[in-house]
Amino acid sequence: MTDIQDTVIPESSHKLRLRQLRPQDFDDIKDVWQEVYGGLGGLFRLTKTKYRQQIARFPEGQLCIEDNGKVVAAALAMIVDYQAFGNKHTYSEITDNCTLSTHDPQGDVLYGVDVFIKLEYRSMRLGRRLYDARKELCRRFNLKAIIAGGRIPSYLEHQADMSPEEYIEKVKAKDFYDPVLSFQLSNDFEVQGVLQGYLPEDKESAGFATLLYWENHDYQARARPLVGAQKINVRIGTIQWQMRRLDSFDELIQQIEYFIDTLADYKADFAVLPELFNVPLMGQFPLDTPTAEAMRMLASEYTAPICEEIARMAVHYNINIIAGSLPQLEEGEMYNVSYLFRRDGTQDCQYKLHITPTEHRLWNMKGGNKLKVFNTDAGKIGILICYDCEFPELGRLLMDKGLQILFIPFWTETKNGYLRVRYCAQARAIENECYVAISGSVGNLPRLDNVNIQYAQSAVFTPSDFCFPHDSILSESTPNTEMLLIADLELEKLKQLRYEGGVRNYNDRRHELYRVEWLEPD
Repeated sequence: MTDIQDTVIPESSHKLRLRQLRPQDFDDIKDVWQEVYGGLGGLFRLTKTKYRQQIARFPEGQLCIEDNGKVVAAALAMIVDYQAFGNKHTYSEITDNCTLSTHDPQGDVLYGVDVFIKLEYRSMRLGRRLYDARKELCRRFNLKAIIAGGRIPSYLEHQADMSPEEYIEKVKAKDFYDPVLSFQLSNDFEVQGVLQGYLPEDKESAGFATLLYWENHDYQARARPLVGAQKINVRIGTIQWQMRRLDSFDELIQQIEYFIDTLADYKADFAVLPELFNVPLMGQFPLDTPTAEAMRMLASEYTAPICEEIARMAVHYNINIIAGSLPQLEEGEMYNVSYLFRRDGTQDCQYKLHITPTEHRLWNMKGGNKLKVFNTDAGKIGILICYDCEFPELGRLLMDKGLQILFIPFWTETKNGYLRVRYCAQARAIENECYVAISGSVGNLPRLDNVNIQYAQSAVFTPSDFCFPHDSILSESTPNTEMLLIADLELEKLKQLRYEGGVRNYNDRRHELYRVEWLEPD
């Protein structure tokens, strides 16, 4: 497959190269843009802010041809879920005023935002090269088609004599020549209809545009299987776990299985345990065991068998289980790790990244260095263990990877500690337009130092908009009481919110001003 970023056009008296646009190309682009569209004004006034937004949102779709290092032609594009806009859209609506905030990596078509070429280069067939590059981009991303709104600048001469539809037919029959439409037809595009008021500033086209369509014959349909398809309505169950004295490992497993069995009876897709739910097993060690040593013994003796049992339950009860978190000993270092046990038998894990001062001081724990989004049969999920949810960058990074449901197993001793987790969890739901479920532990462990009290109220939070609860709380448990909390999530609402919400926190980010990036550790 051709790498369009590195494609070099054969040398001649000119030195032309096809590549992706870069931020430093703005001055060149503005000159070409002004030459082509200077008379339109309004929406078509290119600013550095809009330009940076376009590149930041979909760099692969912003292409150019340079001659001896100077940009002389460009093609802008984005991916959209075309059903969200349909065949009656305007240029402003589908491009969000040319900022491309409507770009959707999960969309199904490549939308042609614009192609513009410096006037003195129009005899060199650069437009065809840019269109070919777009087609290659469409194939690379396995998109159904390229769709665009095309200007008909020669229509003004015939507006008094015929409708836009009649004019288009004349151009198709080659009775008339239109510098834009004739070129698009020669590049295998079909006219699917007429867009009225598409670009009001375009007086030459009388505000009309053609709805252009190029079908990708190499498209591989993403078939939705009859069995095992990803669900759009998801039921989750949080386990508000009672910390209690346990006489044996079997007693712990029996209690876990009771809750998993119950949630499975309610046809739940996910069960969520709280952070370090196995701490009561520390009561099996001698009372004079130092705290740090007791945690290491808990990790070395019990984490593996607990994982084995919960993996069995996930398959047996046909439910995905987020096993809160468990202490894990690796090469002499202690970590706090949450495990995902899928009902198909596969497993994954997320390490706690931010270790609290207490965890570091008492148990000498270390933070992990990877952040993941997990694919499941019930959506894309992420896991942030307790303190991690208080760092908003993590939620944003997960959202950029397609997060739909964020699970937060937590363990807090006091109400103020709990409220930190709760308020931050609610903020993550609103700012990232996703569902967030928190699950904590309650009760007392009077004979265990430093882990003797707990406070929790488990809950499920939503974004804040009309199609969700007015307070963004889908459901919440009774504080400090062992119980199950069951809630139904509609994943399609998240997609609807991104484009139709009263505010659009995810789409309206100012990419040209700031960004959050994950730095791979050494």
